[in-house]
Amino acid sequence: MRFFKKVVAASLTSIILLSTTIMANAETSQLHNSEAQLQENAKLIEQKQAEKESLLTEVNNLQSELQTLENDISNNKKEMTNIEQKISEIKQIIEQKKEEIVVLEDKVLARKGVMEERLVSLQHNDKASLVIEILVNSENLTELVQRATAVTTILNADKSLLEQQQSDLKKIEEEKAAIDQQEQLLQEQYATLASNHALLEGNMQKRQAILTTVQEKYNSVVSAIKLAEEENAAIQARINEAQARLAKEQQEAAARATAITQHAEAQQPAPNTAATNNSNGTKANTNSNTNSNTSSGKELYVSATAYSHESSATGLTATGINVRQNPNMKLIAVDPSVIPLGSRVWVEGYGEAIAGDTGGAIKGHKIDVLMPSTAACIAWGRKTVKIVILD
Repeated sequence: MRFFKKVVAASLTSIILLSTTIMANAETSQLHNSEAQLQENAKLIEQKQAEKESLLTEVNNLQSELQTLENDISNNKKEMTNIEQKISEIKQIIEQKKEEIVVLEDKVLARKGVMEERLVSLQHNDKASLVIEILVNSENLTELVQRATAVTTILNADKSLLEQQQSDLKKIEEEKAAIDQQEQLLQEQYATLASNHALLEGNMQKRQAILTTVQEKYNSVVSAIKLAEEENAAIQARINEAQARLAKEQQEAAARATAITQHAEAQQPAPNTAATNNSNGTKANTNSNTNSNTSSGKELYVSATAYSHESSATGLTATGINVRQNPNMKLIAVDPSVIPLGSRVWVEGYGEAIAGDTGGAIKGHKIDVLMPSTAACIAWGRKTVKIVILD
């Protein structure tokens, strides 16, 4: 009997460990899948990080180019402002020169009148005859000298007047040409600066458009990294939960197996009252077959119903036995205060079973016998049966 109890305890322990192993394998498979997804996300994050760094470098380069363009535009504007100021100054000088030219033109015009009178006089009188006439009409030597000096002065004045007239006319033309040239040069410089400014502004707009596109890509990559990291955190949380659940299930299974083994070892074997009256012949043999399972242990009468793995939410019993994997197992649900869990129990009309489960409706002298299907449960119905707690 002790050996038999050890075998039963070992069988129960094996069943518990087997069901735990199957569950552990399922949890382990889920863990492996989660870890694989975690690694895949880690690779994705690494790729996105590299792309992020590349885009960040591109953004920085574009911003540097934009800063350079802004500086160039600013400098170009300053040069244009300087040129505009110079053009304004030149225009003022031009106005001043125009006034000076008007004065010179008036002087030239005035000299022109005097020179015309002199020319008319010379046309009517030969210059040499005029000089001789002036000298001959002198009354004395002193007057002669004075008149000769006056004639020389007049002739020199005419010459100087002519030279000044020619010089002023030349100066007017030169100043006009210089002013026109300087104004044209400044206008050309301003046009060049304006063209450069338009070119710089165009480059600025292009760089701004490129920068906007790159920044959008950068923001998209940052969002993708954030989503991947959040998904990784969720996966890691599921992994941690699965690992904790697996460890707890393994501990509970080990505790149940230990409890069953200890309970089986603690029970004392009941005396086996075998049939000893061989003189009764056929009657003795019949009684021995009938009472072989009921000749020892505590006898009770209970109300018996049935259940199957099909109605079980998890398929696991209170002692951790997986009835979905063992639908034909002889097992009953009991009230532990009446029938100890782990006990071997003989049930009238059902046979020897293991008290391996409990139930919310199983209170007092009630049991639930495990059937392989719902149809078998219906066929069993509700019965009042005799049971014997064997150990």
